[in-house]
Amino acid sequence: MKKLEDTGLLIARILMPILFITAGWGKIGGYAATQQYMEAMGVPGFFLPLTILLEFGGGLAILFGFLTRTTALFTAGFTVLTALIFHTNFAEGVNQLMFMKNLSIAGGFLALGISGPGAFSIDRILNKKW
Repeated sequence: MKKLEDTGLLIARILMPILFITAGWGKIGGYAATQQYMEAMGVPGFFLPLTILLEFGGGLAILFGFLTRTTALFTAGFTVLTALIFHTNFAEGVNQLMFMKNLSIAGGFLALGISGPGAFSIDRILNKKW
């Protein structure tokens, strides 16, 4: 049963950060446009490097199982925060869907933060709980 759990956590760690790695990479390539959008939404542009670090770097950390619990909890909080900042205009139907998507993703990261990365991870190799 433990092997099935570890395999499930590995699959979760592969699937969950795909959106974040892709989004972080896109923000690097479209830095100026992303900064402009953030500022239009009332978020200071100096937060963009931290956003990229969390999305791209944190996504890679989750993927490889490094600092998994800590990164997953930060990512869960970030995802709820972005839902509240960017997706509360429910008059636009897509925002309601994006809001609920963010909450669902946050729930998955919260579960990963509680359960840990499983056996197939850098954290387990280093024997760290973080």
